[in-house]
Amino acid sequence: MSEATVDVADLRPADSGEPADGRADEAPLRDDIRLLGRVLGEVIREQAGEDVFQIVESTRVEAFRVRRSEVDRAELAERLAGLDVRSANHVIRAFSHFSLLANLAEDIHHERRRRYHRREGSPPQAGSLAATFQLLDEAHLDTDAVARELAGALVSPVVTAHPTEVRRKTIFQVQRQVADLIRQRDRAASGEVDDADWAAKLWRSVLTLWQTALLRLSRLRLTDEIDEALRYYELSLFDVVPALNSELRRALNERWPGAGLLPRPMLLPGSWIGGDRDGNPYVTADALRRATRRQAETALGHHLAELAALRDELSMSDRLVTPTHDLYILADAARDESQFRADEPYRRALNGIYARVAAAAQAILGSVPGVPPHAQLERYASPDELRADLDVVDTSLRSHGAGALADDRLLRLREAVDVFGFHLCGLDLRQNSAVHEEVLAELLAWAGVCDDYADLDEDARVRLLTSELRLRRPLVRPDAELSELARKELDVLLAAADAVEQLGPAVIPNYVISMCESVSDVLEVAVLLKEAGLLDPAAEQGPACPVGISPLFETIDDLKNAGSTLAAMLAEPLYRSLVTCRDGVQEVMLGYSDSNKDGGYLAANWALYRAELALVEVARSEGIRLRLFHGRGGTVGRGGGPSYEAIRAQPPGAVAGQLRITEQGEVIAAKYADPDLARRNLEAIVAATLEASLLDIEGLGDDAEPAYELLDDLAGRAQQAYRELVHDTPGFVDWFRAATPIRELGQLNIGSRPPSRKAGDRIADLRAIPWVFSWSQARIMLPGWYGTGSALESWVEGDDAGGPEGRDERLARLQELHRHWPFFRTVLSNMGMVLAKTDLGIAARYAELVPDEDLRRRVFDMITAEHERTCRMLLAVTGDDELLADNPSLARSIRNRFPYLEPLHHLQVEMLRRRRDGDDDELVNRCIQLTINGIATALRNSG
Repeated sequence: MSEATVDVADLRPADSGEPADGRADEAPLRDDIRLLGRVLGEVIREQAGEDVFQIVESTRVEAFRVRRSEVDRAELAERLAGLDVRSANHVIRAFSHFSLLANLAEDIHHERRRRYHRREGSPPQAGSLAATFQLLDEAHLDTDAVARELAGALVSPVVTAHPTEVRRKTIFQVQRQVADLIRQRDRAASGEVDDADWAAKLWRSVLTLWQTALLRLSRLRLTDEIDEALRYYELSLFDVVPALNSELRRALNERWPGAGLLPRPMLLPGSWIGGDRDGNPYVTADALRRATRRQAETALGHHLAELAALRDELSMSDRLVTPTHDLYILADAARDESQFRADEPYRRALNGIYARVAAAAQAILGSVPGVPPHAQLERYASPDELRADLDVVDTSLRSHGAGALADDRLLRLREAVDVFGFHLCGLDLRQNSAVHEEVLAELLAWAGVCDDYADLDEDARVRLLTSELRLRRPLVRPDAELSELARKELDVLLAAADAVEQLGPAVIPNYVISMCESVSDVLEVAVLLKEAGLLDPAAEQGPACPVGISPLFETIDDLKNAGSTLAAMLAEPLYRSLVTCRDGVQEVMLGYSDSNKDGGYLAANWALYRAELALVEVARSEGIRLRLFHGRGGTVGRGGGPSYEAIRAQPPGAVAGQLRITEQGEVIAAKYADPDLARRNLEAIVAATLEASLLDIEGLGDDAEPAYELLDDLAGRAQQAYRELVHDTPGFVDWFRAATPIRELGQLNIGSRPPSRKAGDRIADLRAIPWVFSWSQARIMLPGWYGTGSALESWVEGDDAGGPEGRDERLARLQELHRHWPFFRTVLSNMGMVLAKTDLGIAARYAELVPDEDLRRRVFDMITAEHERTCRMLLAVTGDDELLADNPSLARSIRNRFPYLEPLHHLQVEMLRRRRDGDDDELVNRCIQLTINGIATALRNSG
């Protein structure tokens, strides 16, 4: 076989328009899936042989028949269980690639639909800036109110190294080749693409995919994660972020002139990779130095490349135009003696600017990430100096009618310098509060200040810490003999201080405290920052620190106490002074993952909402600005779901122009792999932030308190049901470890962090990512729904409802809240998405792995009953006839993609059984890893 077997008649897409009723025409999508599947099938036939092809093809046909309920699932499972391990390996690889290519076709179809809407002049879609500005225009907002709400405006997506992305970079690259080919075909007029040549290229790409290993040979190192994250700047962020900031500033100031809105960029990317030490032993001082160095190298390399391109473009001769006096000063200072540029002042000026950026790079990095400069000039001491010189170029161009040139590359570069500076992005530090306590206790004992800090109560700790914060002297000498942990923690902070000195305060903007429970947890970090020279207790204007301290509230109880903890923090005069020195802004981070693992889906979501209400009230009464940092994962069980709806569902006052949000694992590639994706996703975050800040989204009015009280009740009921299963059912942990691939997941080379914070069999010891990931692999998705059905049913149908009429009234009340309250609607909508991906028929196959029959049946019966209850109550509240009635796009996606998952699940269960029965064939283990990879890829958001 060869690429010639691809029928060129298959290459032409169906009409990619949409029918008159507005529903997406699925024909082009189906055609793409069939084409890609056919090419993959032919590649498999050629590469693996006719026998393997027939096994794969018959399995594919049977999998679709199972999804249509034409054959019993057990028949397919039995047939696949009979495969030898090598045949099973081929089938697993085949269906992993089928899933991957189906996902790709889905993404292309989304692009196709957006082009259709633009071509037809459809109204702007929700989540776009155009739609948001339309809403703001209709609201006739007061200029002073807008200026007040958007003072210090900030939207910051923060990339983390949380290990949920299973695909290799190489696989991404081949996917992009296939996607680009389909885009080329779609956008070309008939006859513009050589069909035979196109078919040959597609064949070669799919062949490359088949012959490329899906699994990494070794676990990702932290250095790999740093470099991988930086790749997205070249792929999209350098293009999109400066452009969006420029558009935002222009659009806002056109609507509210004189307010001086957004003097600084509103959209600023951030990172945790290289600074997040919580549970990751590989984040050391050297890792932090590498992260900040690579960030600076990326930013400075970008600026130098853009300056070189700008120099080539601005070829204007002063024989034809008259630049400004300031531009000539820049040109003369460049020491560019070339006679060829004697009449080209812009080129000379830009050569000088380039040389000064290069000098800054040499000082910071020890090398220049670009072509060496023409001369050695004094370095720019800060990005502000560079921006000032670029402004001179801008003013000069506009003075002689070249504003169009000023608004092109130069404008993008000026914005890029504002956004990325020399540091690229802010790198947060994070560590667990227990580590701070242990380290500080050692330092206090070494200094003779306190022999047993751990034995002090909270009040005594606060008194001791505040007294230390009034003194400039450090607790220990640089050569002090300390434990490995204490030395490591201090070295990280000293490396952070070096980065701040070299790159400015924006490089280390925040220190996040995991599992923060008290004021002393916050003050301990302040003392450690003082020890590294980052906090000065006796600065001229009072205590000052360039690094903000951000408490992270994660458990249900910590979220309930968040407001009182913040109030107690601000009641400490010294800490309040630190907040004042940071423009009166206090950031608080909210943890979605651990709160869910602690109390279940509904209880966690409501605890977060209640915490935000309390924090907003404290901030208002204390006269500070509150910035919330949302630690969301990719899955609904970890706070995931559409960002636009999630931000709009925040309580009143919780956004107020400022918002930070984590972007993790597989979500990063899904949102930022190309400029169009990045533009759409960043627009959605910014649009939602503007709407939540400037409009009354919640809309409950006088009904707010009764609604809150009702959710208090529902959340309590949901948490009780969840804890009865997860925390109170004897043997539940054994059931979970047997019925899911949690043990095998730890062998998948997808991240540098260990799967558990510490050794132990308790659920509390397990990180949220493998917890959610494992439930997803077994298609139970428990963290995204369990307990909600019991809560809704017991409230509606409880003995205190007052009979059928009372039950109807209670259901009507829930239906009303669903219609009018974005929070409640979003929570139920996200849960509906999870339930639609849940498959208890497949889950039952995983349950068979539990050896104790009584335990197997007892736990699975509880899960099955709650699933039925939750689906029934969800449909009753929403009034829909089926799941995903409000999300036809996802419903279509599930129809197209999930049949390819069927064989992967059956083979995963079979390989798990063989492995656990003692089969130590390495290929069995590899098959397990491949199924984990394939299922995660197909589900898209697995952890």
